[in-house]
Amino acid sequence: MTSVIDLSHHNSGVLDFGKAKADGIVGIIQKATQGDGYVDPTFAKNRAAILSTGLLFGAYHFGTGSDGVAQAEHFLATVKPDQNTLLALDFEDNPTGPSMTLEEAQAFVTHIHSTLGRWPIFYSGHTIKRVLGNTVDPVLKNCPLWLAQYGPTPVLQPTWSQWMLWQYTDGGAGPEPHSVDGIGSCDCEHFNGTDAELTSWWGK
Repeated sequence: MTSVIDLSHHNSGVLDFGKAKADGIVGIIQKATQGDGYVDPTFAKNRAAILSTGLLFGAYHFGTGSDGVAQAEHFLATVKPDQNTLLALDFEDNPTGPSMTLEEAQAFVTHIHSTLGRWPIFYSGHTIKRVLGNTVDPVLKNCPLWLAQYGPTPVLQPTWSQWMLWQYTDGGAGPEPHSVDGIGSCDCEHFNGTDAELTSWWGK
């Protein structure tokens, strides 16, 4: 069952989060920042609407090829998270410039942990599998895995023994369903547990 979706400025049109909640969505992860200066223009508006609907709220940062600590500071300054805000690093190839390196990703998640006392979740798919191969990363293993894989079966990189979130479709490729009421076609996630477990785990 799709219980989580993620959004960014690419999700255009009128979004009805009440309909999404009625369709079974429990939490939404919104893009907040990219690199060390960009802020998603839909972040503030969508966060207010998501929270007002009673949904769980999360924020993610799209990593680029620049200082990992500076990116983490930009992300935290923008989001100003409370203990109920899920935080995530999006580690994938950057189509518009240099991609985040493994060392920059490690610096990012470590700075989040040293600042807040908790590890962000780590989003990736083919990119982390290519970068690490069969190596277990001693830093990233602390982060719950948000796996991006648009196929019928999740395949893990050896750093993780399980996934917490599985993005099974980008709204086009991958298994059905590809859309959510009130949102339309979008990135959709399964959670590795029940809705009650999702609520208990979120943001912790």
